[in-house]
Amino acid sequence: MGHGWQGAILKLMRGKDFTFTVRSNERLSERLHRLSFTDGGMLAVTGVHPTMWVRLWFGNGDRPHQRAYTLVAPDPATGTFSMDFALHAGRASDWARAARPGDTIEATVQGSEFAVPDPLPSRLLAVGDPASRPAIDSLLGAMPLTPATIWYETSHPRDGDHTPGGGTASRDVIRVPRQDQGSHLVETVRAALPEHVDDSSYLWIACDTASTRALATFARKQLGVPKERLYSLGYWRVS
Repeated sequence: MGHGWQGAILKLMRGKDFTFTVRSNERLSERLHRLSFTDGGMLAVTGVHPTMWVRLWFGNGDRPHQRAYTLVAPDPATGTFSMDFALHAGRASDWARAARPGDTIEATVQGSEFAVPDPLPSRLLAVGDPASRPAIDSLLGAMPLTPATIWYETSHPRDGDHTPGGGTASRDVIRVPRQDQGSHLVETVRAALPEHVDDSSYLWIACDTASTRALATFARKQLGVPKERLYSLGYWRVS
């Protein structure tokens, strides 16, 4: 399958292509499906970092369709990992529902970069939703002794079945129902951040693109959070 102009741009940006093979499938809930893969040699080439994600390519007639997914429990020794798929209308979800052991899918690694802060923060502040939950889990796993406050946006009653967790330190998960296309999350976090941010905290934001941008701008301009204590990435766009 060709990757069109998107694939050409990723190549120019030194993206690396791999083919993943499905090992197993597991329905975690009515809203969440997990697939396990062999990595086609990827992890030996790229290594692993917290929140690592890749772009998967799905069939869409003659127009390539790619979506980014976070790796769950990547294991370079065995060349395996899993991915969680939220089940809703769309090509990616349809593919995940039907995937069986032995099925393959093409992937590109480009743009996924993150390093654990050094020194470790006194507290991790994270803003996310079901799309970024696997990434938040990997952050918590990479900083198991660091206390965390997590604002977790939910759009469905069952989204709370799998909330972020991991490590041994305290995890304060604040569920925020999705309202007004994310405006409620932005207002909630803006009101709470000033009493949480300090010189030794670390702020990580990954929700819909507009909300992510609004909160990152607020943190930089109003709260003066320096770039080395802030990471933000829009995980999806409101359609």
